[in-house]
Amino acid sequence: MDLSKPDATETEKTESLEHPSANGSGNGNGVAADYTEANIRVLEGIEAIRKRPGMYIGDTTPRGLHHLVYEVVDNAIDEAMAGYCRNIHVTVHVDGSASVVDDGRGIPVGPHHQFTELSTLEVVLTKPHAGGKFDHDTYKVSGGLHGVGVTVVNALSEWLEVEVSRDGQVWRQEYKQGESQGSVRVIGTTKVSGTRVRFLPDVEIFEKIEFDYDILEKRLRELSFLNRGIAIRLTDERSDEPKDEKFFSAGGLSEFVAYLNRSQTALHPPALLLGKDEDRMVEVEVALQYNDSFSELVVSYCNNINTVEGGTHLTGFRAALTRTLNNYTKSITTAKNKDLAITGEDFKEGLTAIISVRVPDPQFEGQTKTKLGNGEVEGIVAKVVNEKLADYLEQNPAAAKKVVQKAQLAAEAREATRKARELVRNRKGVLSGGGLPGKLMDCTTRDQDSSELFLVEGDSAGGTAEGGRDRLYQAILPLRGKILNVERARLDRVLGNEEVRNIITAVGNGIGEEEDPAKRRYGKVVMMSDADVDGSHIRTLLMTFFYRQMPRLVAEGHLYVAQPPLYMISNRKERRYVQTEPEMQAMLVESGLADARLQPYGVDDESLWIVGDRLRSLLDLVNAIGGGLKVFGRRNRPLRDFLAQAHAETGLLPQYLAVSRGVEIPLYTSSDLDAYHQEHPVPAAEPGVDAEVGAEDATTTEASAVDDASVIELHEVISLNKHLSRLRDEFGLRVNTLLPVEVTGDDPPPRFIVHREGDLHPLADLRALVPTIRHLGERGIKITRFKGLGEMDADQLWETTMDPTRRTLLQVQLEDAVAANDLFTTLMGDDVEPRRQFIEKHALEVKNLDV
Repeated sequence: MDLSKPDATETEKTESLEHPSANGSGNGNGVAADYTEANIRVLEGIEAIRKRPGMYIGDTTPRGLHHLVYEVVDNAIDEAMAGYCRNIHVTVHVDGSASVVDDGRGIPVGPHHQFTELSTLEVVLTKPHAGGKFDHDTYKVSGGLHGVGVTVVNALSEWLEVEVSRDGQVWRQEYKQGESQGSVRVIGTTKVSGTRVRFLPDVEIFEKIEFDYDILEKRLRELSFLNRGIAIRLTDERSDEPKDEKFFSAGGLSEFVAYLNRSQTALHPPALLLGKDEDRMVEVEVALQYNDSFSELVVSYCNNINTVEGGTHLTGFRAALTRTLNNYTKSITTAKNKDLAITGEDFKEGLTAIISVRVPDPQFEGQTKTKLGNGEVEGIVAKVVNEKLADYLEQNPAAAKKVVQKAQLAAEAREATRKARELVRNRKGVLSGGGLPGKLMDCTTRDQDSSELFLVEGDSAGGTAEGGRDRLYQAILPLRGKILNVERARLDRVLGNEEVRNIITAVGNGIGEEEDPAKRRYGKVVMMSDADVDGSHIRTLLMTFFYRQMPRLVAEGHLYVAQPPLYMISNRKERRYVQTEPEMQAMLVESGLADARLQPYGVDDESLWIVGDRLRSLLDLVNAIGGGLKVFGRRNRPLRDFLAQAHAETGLLPQYLAVSRGVEIPLYTSSDLDAYHQEHPVPAAEPGVDAEVGAEDATTTEASAVDDASVIELHEVISLNKHLSRLRDEFGLRVNTLLPVEVTGDDPPPRFIVHREGDLHPLADLRALVPTIRHLGERGIKITRFKGLGEMDADQLWETTMDPTRRTLLQVQLEDAVAANDLFTTLMGDDVEPRRQFIEKHALEVKNLDV
């Protein structure tokens, strides 16, 4: 499950397309008068990718950010599927960059036969649709089909560097925003092969540059299950205690199914069904296992790509599963249970299954590769499942018996649910849309798209919301306490819970198989609860209910979470509401900047002082520099000594530090590094000794030792130097202003003085600017922390949480069915141990906790 900003009508301003004649241009027919041949631009290669990144990675949200890592990893996985790679190592570095190292064959580096002036490595990294996956000689099957993957990563990165080990040599090349910074060159010798790609996503492209360890962990673990025998390692160097996990699966999908069922009670060992169509070169691997839960989880993949919308392979599996299990059930039916009709739906309850196919020429429906369209795959999968599952049932009678018993229980529960539905229909009209609950304060409009239903925690908050709402299109349903945890209950018990029945009745579209979007009474269903532990628990129970019983409502984007403000900032003139801690800090900075002026110490000419937008720009720049210095601080090196190594002319810091016989040599550019390597050649790297977890990073220059000589690559300096260049060019300030003046004895004189409202605030160095401005912003204001909806009156609730022109809603989106199922099972299931582990793992991430 994913919580994201809703549609543009809620939080974004959209551009309107006006008639050209409205502003005096055009000819009245909607055609601009100055539309000529000059208006037609042809974007090629890197420029086209940077101009429209969403066409290649979906979007520039965190989802698109992580997609960059997947693209590089997928290249290594394709090498693994071709039989040439056994180890992959993904690292998130302290500077926020990511690297992927594999021990495959290495990208070719020689001249390309079409672009003879370029090496093949540069063609792969800069030319879209250039790759080795357009025939079946290099790769029989692959996830990358269009040859744009690593090119896109290069184009959307602030910088990228690649090192290739092949043919006994190590080759290296650097790029900035997709453009090469020199030719491919040899930097050493090696006895191994492989590719190392390291990149920092471009802040000009992405909203936020921060890789999420859990997201990467999930995908890499998934890939290890889908490619048994391949060792994948994930390292995160950003925390004080670096994380390091290794993923290796000998059992493949059978271990994957067992992993997904780890929070459930499995009824039998996983069944692994394998088959292959030799003529079409299609490989099929299916694993399934039943557990004692009431839900179903079936996930499909094609060439390691998660086909979230299914496709022909999923259709073939479902048809074969139902047919095979039905035939087996009929063959063992006794007089005792022969009158109980078992349907295909009954075989879904408690099923966990993974379908993975490898297809030489997959045909996906849509740009995002989420639905497989190859018609021949359906029959191939159905044949494999029919034959192999029938064999499994015959050879494992104890497991088969448990599966049939599970289906019989599901059929009995279905019959009990049918009777409960009939009772509910007759009494309350829950499933027919009539007899609305008495607590519902309905809206007057009957327009589905514009109406909203607020599910409010408690009668008191419900009364406040009723007083603050717009009765035309906003309905209120107060909830008394916590609703039933539907993860642990069959449907007949779910329908017996009054609060759940009220929700079903109010929403109006039915549940389960009877869910009908056409009958939905509201366009938005909004969960509104307190920002405390109880409120979070209520939201979780509600999301569990909607995910399990109204999946289409969630999938179609109709479920939202209201965002009451955390803070109210008030002074004598006005009051403002703030949603998050970073937003509050930004507001304090904005307040502190008002009428502030920055005087470089000793500069009396006020025309040379930094004020207004320039001061705001400088503040942002100092913030960015501070982040870079914080990253550098993890190296435990004296900051003053390092800053003193800034280049005398450019003022920039060294990107590399070479240590030879105890002497540290700063190297400022790649050319400096090349010259150093000429004098101190890198020795041949040995193959890694730990075959289970992956070869050592033989291609990295992070610590390439030659006798007592080594080179440390300071990747964080790349971004730091970009900021320092701006500091120098736009403000005339050098790197030495980031530290206090070094004097002996007396206090050092200030570097700067902030003037505001007649007061003087000396700054020891430029880094003190941010906390000083923030402190000045706190003067004369009162900060109120809200803990519950009851602390706001009706007007405040409308103004902050319910008014569409000012509120913020988070839309609940279903992006990953496996992750969502796993999360709900862990948090809401019967097994305590996985929940305890989850809490221990994420305890330190909790913020604004009110108990």
